[in-house]
Amino acid sequence: MAIKKGDKVKVEYTGRLEDGKVFDSSEGKAPLEFTAGGGQLIKGFDNAVIGMKKGDEKEVKIPANEAYGEVNPQLMRKIPREALPKDREPKVNMILVITAGEGHQIPARISAVDEKDVTLDLNHPLAGKALVFKIKIVEC
Repeated sequence: MAIKKGDKVKVEYTGRLEDGKVFDSSEGKAPLEFTAGGGQLIKGFDNAVIGMKKGDEKEVKIPANEAYGEVNPQLMRKIPREALPKDREPKVNMILVITAGEGHQIPARISAVDEKDVTLDLNHPLAGKALVFKIKIVEC
């Protein structure tokens, strides 16, 4: 039976960037379980399983706007270098955890460092990237 919106499914998957670099995989873990079309996953992945059947495999390219979105320049923040902890030298691509309102913790990647300021990028690390997923339906 073909998967439709609202069906519970289990999938094995490998996610990679267009250059082939794997960023996530279910290999060695339990299959990913979710409700098809339920909005629990990125839109492109959610939509990709609709119509598939148990045992089906496919590879799908998901554009950034159906994955983690485009890079949002408003999520770039320049802060004074002195606002950072003094125990570590800030470096480009270093990840900091920022505590926002109500105690929510947000990862921020340092995208630039100069003598006075540090630029933090609060976008998801995969924002702006097309993703390629190999998907296999294990159960539906």
